[in-house]
Amino acid sequence: MAAISKYLTARNSSVAGALVFTLYILKQRLHVSYIGKTEDKKDQAVVDNVFISRICRVLKILVPRVFCKESGYLVLIAVMLVARTYCDVWMIHNGTMIESAIIGRSTRAFKSYLFSFIAVMPFISLVNNVLKLGLNELKLCFRVRLTQHLYSNYLKGFTYYKIGNLDNRIANPDQLLTQDVEKFCNSVVDLYSNISKPLLDIFLYLFKLTTTIGPLGPAGMLSYLVFSGLLLTRLRRPIGRMTVTEQKYEGEFRYVNSRLITNSEEIAFYNGSRREKRSIYETFQKLVDHLNRFIYFRFSIGIIDSIVAKYIALVVGYLVVSRPFLDLKNKRHLHSTHSERLEDYYESGRMLLSLAQALGRIVLAGREMTRLSGFTARITEIQEVLRELNCGKYERTMISQIGKGLVEKMRLVPGSGEIVNADNIIRFEHIPLATPNGDLLIHDLSFEVSSGTNVLVCGPNGCGKSSLFRVLGELWPLFGGRLTKPERGKLFYVPQRPYMTIGSLRDQVIYPDTHEDQRRKGTSDKVLKEYLDNVQLGHILDREGGWDSIQDWMDVLSGGEKQRMAMARLFYHKPQFAILDECTSAVSVDVEDYIYSHCRKVGITLFTVSHRKSLWKHHEYYLHMDGRGNYEFKPITKETVEFGS
Repeated sequence: MAAISKYLTARNSSVAGALVFTLYILKQRLHVSYIGKTEDKKDQAVVDNVFISRICRVLKILVPRVFCKESGYLVLIAVMLVARTYCDVWMIHNGTMIESAIIGRSTRAFKSYLFSFIAVMPFISLVNNVLKLGLNELKLCFRVRLTQHLYSNYLKGFTYYKIGNLDNRIANPDQLLTQDVEKFCNSVVDLYSNISKPLLDIFLYLFKLTTTIGPLGPAGMLSYLVFSGLLLTRLRRPIGRMTVTEQKYEGEFRYVNSRLITNSEEIAFYNGSRREKRSIYETFQKLVDHLNRFIYFRFSIGIIDSIVAKYIALVVGYLVVSRPFLDLKNKRHLHSTHSERLEDYYESGRMLLSLAQALGRIVLAGREMTRLSGFTARITEIQEVLRELNCGKYERTMISQIGKGLVEKMRLVPGSGEIVNADNIIRFEHIPLATPNGDLLIHDLSFEVSSGTNVLVCGPNGCGKSSLFRVLGELWPLFGGRLTKPERGKLFYVPQRPYMTIGSLRDQVIYPDTHEDQRRKGTSDKVLKEYLDNVQLGHILDREGGWDSIQDWMDVLSGGEKQRMAMARLFYHKPQFAILDECTSAVSVDVEDYIYSHCRKVGITLFTVSHRKSLWKHHEYYLHMDGRGNYEFKPITKETVEFGS
């Protein structure tokens, strides 16, 4: 006895030592990872009232109606969970009877219960696989709902542009819209399954056990559930914040890799592989360091999880199941035989152990809920940012200045200007031309252009030419004044590096229209061929195999061909006004003359940014910005052309 006591004392001290060591590691990891962190409520990702509010808002998107496909899968999963629980209870009872028959040497009973198990086996297998089917389909349905909801806001108007150029709250929206959405939906469905099944098991086993071992045993188990749940939930709180940080670093690592692919030619010309490798390694190392901290934290919390939610739960289970059998005053087992007590013990013990495991799974589900809170915070963040951007609100540091250092003492309020839609006129009235971060380029911009009056825009780099067109295209907000212009569809922008879409040759000419839009407008392929001929691209049709040929047009077409394709696109859309931003720099002078003459012929008024002297004759006015906050808007005369030359 002394030896046994000494052994148990050693075992207890080793367990206590492991607990102390684990808590020490946990404390150190938390200190290293989160020293200096702010306690801003918005940045927290824990299971609290804020999390409940967030998840409820997202669930309204995932399950929009009472009667919908998602609701059907939720009901199917619930039914399958009930069926699986009853299968587990039946398996416990049938397994006990088989073992009892073996111990009692009853061949007839053994065969009877064994054949029953074989007969029920296909049904149990069907229940398990239908449950998996329902879970996978529900994950896919949730992902479809959430993805469509987010993209409907992301691609509304110019929000996809504003989120990266006007607002600096979301660093990697592609990461949020793809990977984080998938992980969030998987986590929600897994949590639903991991909580529903154990809860059902608990209620069913409590009912069964109360009739066999009395109410005190199950009550003790539930008391332990509350205690262990509160303890582990408190210890797991950092997991939510660590999940948010992990997704942020994953997004940054993905971004630097995508930049390398997008700008591979320029980097190769500069021989910048060493510099890019350093940037990628530094970003990757940040991710690795965080994942290492996360691994050690989960190692630490995993030891406590195992001890509290698994092993101590089993100890409590043994104590509870032994009570009615070791109590000599218990009337239920006062006159029962050894075999009856054995059957009772096996069945009650297995149910109680299953109850303990269910309680442990409920406690461990808190870990998944804490991780879900991190994904929920990320999804809610992009929802709020998209909603505010669609309402014309954004957050960015505002520093107001003119030129190269002269601070302008005025208050710039994004969206405070007024936009009026009117055909055949563009009028700027006392508009401060400013960048989204508040750099004031021109204090008071005022001029008017009517249809048929082409304007040449000129000035040094950084003077505000591109900013003017971004305001005109409603990409950037107005900081005051009044802008009169046609609606967005009647303005067309042709950049220096035209965008070629994924699709057929026809799609390149009619972009952003679809083939159905082309038919609706009544424009035939013969007319499209005329547009290509106008810009000397008619040979492309035969060279590439017809209108329905699909190629990687960004690589197939040369720089000059892409610029001429963009002009053919302009002829197809026939806007009231077009902005040509150095879009004929790779086109010969004779083709350029024809393009400008044809635009005048079909009634397209042009704003042109170009340094070519040959283009002055195609314009009536010029807008010159000096880059120091001053501008001139005057008619083009012979003297102007000579001065410009």
